[in-house]
Amino acid sequence: MNYQNIVLERDDRIGFITINRPEVRNALNDLTVSEILSAFEELENDQDIGVIVFTGAGEMSFAAGADINQVTNRNSLDAFAAKNMSDVYRCIEKSKKATIAAINGFALGGGCELALSCDIRMASENAKIGLPELNLSVIPGAGGTQRLARIIGKGRAMNMILSGDLMTAKEAIEIGLVSSVVPLENLRAAVQEKAEKILAKGPLSVQMAKLVVNRGFDVDMDTGLLIESLAQAVLYGTSDKREGTQAFLEKREASFTGS
Repeated sequence: MNYQNIVLERDDRIGFITINRPEVRNALNDLTVSEILSAFEELENDQDIGVIVFTGAGEMSFAAGADINQVTNRNSLDAFAAKNMSDVYRCIEKSKKATIAAINGFALGGGCELALSCDIRMASENAKIGLPELNLSVIPGAGGTQRLARIIGKGRAMNMILSGDLMTAKEAIEIGLVSSVVPLENLRAAVQEKAEKILAKGPLSVQMAKLVVNRGFDVDMDTGLLIESLAQAVLYGTSDKREGTQAFLEKREASFTGS
């Protein structure tokens, strides 16, 4: 498929989706969001891809939020439109594959919410992260009010949303919003290194680990532990478990097949 506003790349088993509108700081208009979903679904269905990375073109911005020209024309029912930004980010959050946000500059509004929907967030030193929607008399509407509080805690999230203040990369790593901060020129290499570590794991165990953490987060401890045990039971019966344990005992690298 030919994309206008994104670039889709495959680098061995890593898929890269790059928002390619640097002239407007990679702002997210409707077409861009639609193309992100299409590219994501393409990678999600590609059995050769194990990690999906989202980033922005250029050196200034990951994604500077929704296109304000389009927000101006939104009406009440648009908040419930099918395959809107919120729906797309939920699809990304529920991916069976590991997802990484490579935050290379501004990640504002919908751009911040895209990063929040990923499993891992890695940032360049020049990154600025924020949810300034209240300045427009709207709220973060693509999961920001829900995911941010779950990741950094209710108090910090409330302060960030109500003030609209931007957070530096240094501040973001201090509170666990991002997992690492590197010089901009090293970001892709750092992301690839992280992806390779994930790809070395059994793909079924990656999928189950994501499921257990995500589904167990908002339930009581007993239910969460039950979900964990059920997932472990599934993995105990797989060929990959047998290969992983045997490779460990034989002091060799495992060769996983996803079965």
